[in-house]
Amino acid sequence: MLSPVFVPFRTTVCGIQELPGHALAGVTHLVSILDPDREPLTAFDDYGPHHRLDLRFDDIVIELPERMAPLDRHLERVLAFGQRLTAEAGAQDHLLVHCHMGISRSTAAMALILTQARPDRPAVEALAEVVRIRPQAWPNLRMLEIGGDILGRRHELLDAVREVYQRRAQGQEEWLRFLRENHRERELAHMG
Repeated sequence: MLSPVFVPFRTTVCGIQELPGHALAGVTHLVSILDPDREPLTAFDDYGPHHRLDLRFDDIVIELPERMAPLDRHLERVLAFGQRLTAEAGAQDHLLVHCHMGISRSTAAMALILTQARPDRPAVEALAEVVRIRPQAWPNLRMLEIGGDILGRRHELLDAVREVYQRRAQGQEEWLRFLRENHRERELAHMG
């Protein structure tokens, strides 16, 4: 979905399988977040000229052996990319952020970019915009913690994501089981 209001550029969040459907959407800026061992994607070959940030880390919220957790350097790059876009953006610009499923890493990255772009608006509004763009959003808690520290808005972001988690968890036993089985208990505990 496209956002004409919260920021002066259009925004989209999606998963890998949806990428071909956005090839003709006029994407000018792209944040691609993949697992470290994932093969490079060919979907972008069909996109027009665009600025792209490629990142590789796992969708985890704690450090685990043989896995790459989101680190400060990753979120610093996301925010630098977002800052450049915001400084130059116009209505013709279109930011697409994707990860494997378009649920966790991508929505956290988009939340941080929007929060940074609109320091005059509360983080809860940035998170609400992410949910409007991507209703199935479950932003990665570790990414919000790190990015929130960089922005000086950690507590505000964590309070805002609590509401997102609480709403998304309602009636979603399979999703909650997936989180428990994949070491995401910190996010479940964060719901309060």
